[in-house]
Amino acid sequence: MTNFLQFIKSTIQDIPYINSQFMIKLIESIILLILFWLIKILIFKIINKNITEVKTQYHWRKLINSVVLILVIILVFRIWFTGAQSLVTYLGLLSAGIAIALKDVFTNLAGWLYIISRRPFNVGDRVQLGDYAGDVIDQSFFEFTLLEIGNWVHADQSTGRLIHIPNGKIFSQDLANYDKGFKYLWNEIEVVVTFESDWQKAKKILLDIANNKGENISKRMENQIKKAAKKYMIYYKKLTPIVYTSVVGHGIKLTIRHLCETRKRRNYDEAIWEDILLEFAKNKNIELAYPTTRFYQNKDS
Repeated sequence: MTNFLQFIKSTIQDIPYINSQFMIKLIESIILLILFWLIKILIFKIINKNITEVKTQYHWRKLINSVVLILVIILVFRIWFTGAQSLVTYLGLLSAGIAIALKDVFTNLAGWLYIISRRPFNVGDRVQLGDYAGDVIDQSFFEFTLLEIGNWVHADQSTGRLIHIPNGKIFSQDLANYDKGFKYLWNEIEVVVTFESDWQKAKKILLDIANNKGENISKRMENQIKKAAKKYMIYYKKLTPIVYTSVVGHGIKLTIRHLCETRKRRNYDEAIWEDILLEFAKNKNIELAYPTTRFYQNKDS
């Protein structure tokens, strides 16, 4: 790299009317930026031509961007600070400047290093950080981007908004990962029937529906639990659907609890509710409850 920079410098010095050291360094820097930009474009074309998988293309592009940025920073510092020849000096000057003048930027860079080293999440994972939840669709030095879920949209479906979160938030906000370790979540559906209904029959109907429509316990799910248990204290004694009974002010509440895939919660809700409505319609002694008010009038008073 030193010989390359010397070649650029000697070439510029041969250009007439350029005698100022400032102009020489400025032109060197511009040439360096253009050269690396062209190299990056060429590499991107090679990647796009030879790699068809979108996710693999993304990871290679992010890697090339990171390498090019680091090389440009080092070489530009070498041009402007001729007395600082060691890499340690360049990085020391850069770190000191960022720490003093750009505290937030430094924190975000530290967050990026934490994310790529500890891997609390990867691109494609569904996470919640503080008040924001969504699918991670991009990572960079200073921020990561979520395709938002929830908010005014129910059942963890996408809102269509992109949320850019500074990497430094990883140190100050609670992080939840929907996909890390165990890739299923427990879903609950509450059904309230009237006190006059045959709640025992309703409970049996709900359990049958949950077993038919809910996520069936497969070898894949069991293997995931065993794999996750090696790293995390995850232990489930019962994986099959269950229906719990409780009483609320306007009826008997039957709560279906079952496992489902992270991104299919709404699909399961719809399928289960449609079956509930159809089955309850066949039974005249089962009625869905809702809050009501009754008035009694004493004619003798």
